[in-house]
Amino acid sequence: MSRILNSAATAAIAATAAVTLFASPAQAGSKVYYEAKLAAPVEKQTEIIRGVVWRCSGDTCRAPKTTSRPTNVCARLVRKMGEVTEFTTRGEAMAAEDIADCNGKD
Repeated sequence: MSRILNSAATAAIAATAAVTLFASPAQAGSKVYYEAKLAAPVEKQTEIIRGVVWRCSGDTCRAPKTTSRPTNVCARLVRKMGEVTEFTTRGEAMAAEDIADCNGKD
């Protein structure tokens, strides 16, 4: 009987580990620090840009915190994914003129 319980416990631990390894960032507990709305939707994808893992779906991309300034993070995303219409850092919206700079429009 205890062997069956040990097997069940082992299976439960393995299932929990698999969920943790393969969960989305929100499920795995990672925080969304940056969120961007793109001018054109993209296929669901993951992009690594200068060490930052962006998860994109439709017109929205999300990423955890990095050490770079938000304007630099935004500009790198634009170079890889296209024009950004909105960009937030910890839920705070970037000013329109900063978004224009991010998109390379002066």
